Amino acid sequence: MEKYDVIVIGGGPAGYVAAIRAAQMGFNTLCVDRFKGKDGKYVLGGTCLNIGCIPSKALLDSAKHFDHMTHSYDVHGISFDNAKMDVATMLARKDKIVKQLTGGIGQLFKANKVNYIGGSGKLLKDRQVEISNDEGTQVVQGEHIILASGSVPISIPNVEIDNQHIVDNAGALDINAVPEKLGVIGAGVIGLELGSVWNRLGSKVKVFEAMDTFLAACDQGMAKLAAREFKKQGLDIHLSTFVKSATIKNDKVEVVSEKNGEKTTEVFDKLLVAVGRKAETEGLLADDCGIKLTERGQIDVNDDCQTSVPNVWAVGDAVRGPMLAHKGSEEGSAVVERIAGQHGHVDFNTIPFVIYTEPELAWVGKNEEELKAAGIEYKAGSFPMAANGRALAMNETTGMVKILADAETDEILGAHIYSANASDLLSECVVAMEFKGCAEDLARIVHAHPTLSEAVFEAAMNVDKRAIHKAN
Repeated sequence: MEKYDVIVIGGGPAGYVAAIRAAQMGFNTLCVDRFKGKDGKYVLGGTCLNIGCIPSKALLDSAKHFDHMTHSYDVHGISFDNAKMDVATMLARKDKIVKQLTGGIGQLFKANKVNYIGGSGKLLKDRQVEISNDEGTQVVQGEHIILASGSVPISIPNVEIDNQHIVDNAGALDINAVPEKLGVIGAGVIGLELGSVWNRLGSKVKVFEAMDTFLAACDQGMAKLAAREFKKQGLDIHLSTFVKSATIKNDKVEVVSEKNGEKTTEVFDKLLVAVGRKAETEGLLADDCGIKLTERGQIDVNDDCQTSVPNVWAVGDAVRGPMLAHKGSEEGSAVVERIAGQHGHVDFNTIPFVIYTEPELAWVGKNEEELKAAGIEYKAGSFPMAANGRALAMNETTGMVKILADAETDEILGAHIYSANASDLLSECVVAMEFKGCAEDLARIVHAHPTLSEAVFEAAMNVDKRAIHKAN
């Protein structure tokens, strides 16, 4: 039986990062992953690189360019006659990017001497791992095991996904023609991002959201701004609306929904189901391996990502915390550092969240609703993008920046940005919060002019009502 210092089950952002970090630190490392690409071959990168984060952003970018051509470039004096989107070319570009990045992980494995086996890994007792693939089955032994099995889409009753008419996030990435009418179940990150793609390309998109609050997880001031902009863009979002069934009829999808006790029947060309994700543990754990699961079906871990079995760890979407690629990657690195006797750490209070619509919505830390509920006294400073010179020059004036700071200490408690490039603008706020920085710290940093980042600077100054380019 082959033995390894570290065996990682899962090759997504949490798993492959853990494997590379382990090899860098001198551990004899094996990564096992069962994800298969479109060609049926095993491929690294997991959901994120293959059917999640990366391909969706590629489509979002393509759709953004098309939308600007047809709606925005006239203010620059640029005009187009009969602009068309070649969906096949758009999809091919997306696939090329995915192939480049997943192949890059393979090269990184070789460069760092990470052993890799494509196949299903199952944890047995005594830290043994059974690996099954087309070549057969083998069992290997690990001194340490890191479970990084990721997550899978949640399904709902009476809505059967076939990835032709009724699609999940993966199927929505391969729709080969712009549907005239697209239904979306779920106004979360996936539903809004992929709904935005096809909306920009010309689909009439209706979004069904069961919750009565739009984007309940984010600052509600920002959520209201986003809701108005989505409506302006043509996304038809219905809250407190439950999809009761979806039936394929005559190559269409008949959807029955219910709101306030009244049922409505509508027909769509495609229906996207995006109601969230759950931990992927099917086939991962032998009955006698000793691993405990939570009531939600996640792998039970402590604050250090240790499971109920000594030397067995779990990270990423399969455990508690936000299902974000960057959170999983950092947990993977932190666990390896703990194995090496170091002090790996992930601060959940400074994990950034991003919705890559247009504009982007990004935030870190607490929002106003959370601070009020906790009884924490705070100060708020904001600045509109419409008053930012670079945003005006870019014709990207929608949105604002909001900084929340402790009323007494001025420590930054949260930052919320709705704007173009919000995901990048948020980074300096994350750094400031990680080092317990104050709003005044951001306000005393010289920001280049003209840049979008000046809006962060002005919002920080506005915490103490001394912004220069805004009436305080």
